[in-house]
Amino acid sequence: MRSPKTAYALAFVASALAVVALASWLAAPSAKAVPPSFFGIAPQTELTEADTEYMRAARIGAVRWPLAWSSAQPEADGSYEWDALDPVVATAARQGLEVLPFVYSTPRWLARKPTVLPVANGRQRSAWSTFLTAAVERYGPDGEFWREHGPGTAEPLPTIPIVDWQIWNEANFFYFTTPASPSRYARLVKLSDQTMRRADPGASLILSGLFAEPSARPPRAMHAVDFLDRFYAVSGIKRSFEGVALHPYAEDAADLARMTEGLRDVIVDNRDPGARLYITEMGWGSQHNPNLVSFEQGVGFQLREMRLAYDYLIGNRGRLNLKGTYWFTWKDIPGSCNFCDSTGLFRRGDRLKPKPAWRTFVGITGGRARP
Repeated sequence: MRSPKTAYALAFVASALAVVALASWLAAPSAKAVPPSFFGIAPQTELTEADTEYMRAARIGAVRWPLAWSSAQPEADGSYEWDALDPVVATAARQGLEVLPFVYSTPRWLARKPTVLPVANGRQRSAWSTFLTAAVERYGPDGEFWREHGPGTAEPLPTIPIVDWQIWNEANFFYFTTPASPSRYARLVKLSDQTMRRADPGASLILSGLFAEPSARPPRAMHAVDFLDRFYAVSGIKRSFEGVALHPYAEDAADLARMTEGLRDVIVDNRDPGARLYITEMGWGSQHNPNLVSFEQGVGFQLREMRLAYDYLIGNRGRLNLKGTYWFTWKDIPGSCNFCDSTGLFRRGDRLKPKPAWRTFVGITGGRARP
């Protein structure tokens, strides 16, 4: 089992700022050529028509959204409630946006906690497979949702089927997964891959976004590089997924680059260079509160680190095989997490009140600030 390359990591830390600065001019001539699907948003508030109109104007092409199994199937009666995802998919489709769902949260009728991966027994595995099949058959190609909104129906929509599915969220962190176990998560991935392929042979499985460097220790949490390396050690696992995802909540852009390079290094060292890479959550906060959250250091800091991070990600996307990035979050919202009230591109509230970060973000994507 491989441990992170200490010498490489130290060398990269020393040169990360230079890499980011170099990427700033490398990315500039090609930024317009980046497809809108590269720029995604991970909202924490209801997705409205106005939101998606602004997203489309800004050349944002994707939205990441939770699909909580515990909410969609609160009872063990075989029925599903799609009320949480249906309006999101519809609203996104009207503006040509893709939706990346992350499926997680085991129902109480199957496990004591929603953070328990549903692989411990046959009942859990069967129920997970049945639910995941229903989700793919609803939102995938020729899915039930798209038939309900086809030509001649009461509310016809452009058909943008969901083909990429992210299985679980932060499988290496106790807030979403207990325990943090690469082998248990590998069992869930193998089961999910088999299930999805039966429902849609063209579906792609993206691994849980891994929290880059949580402070808690096993079994509560593991660093992303260690978790992924042990995950790769499970026999045959490479056949069961197409993409790897990271949540590099970093103090600055240089740290984000180090975390991203480290995860890509694990992928390459495990002889899986074709695996796609995604950053499914990233962000910096606009309020100045570094004693609580290291990446909340004021408005100017948010703008600078955003620019540097995207310069690096865009400039190196080919080498990294990086297919998508998702800014967390769309609007500031209090109470959801200790930085959710600061990392948004818009201020809290029902109306769209842009923060300085919005114009900076639009400058990066090459879009417009208003529809």
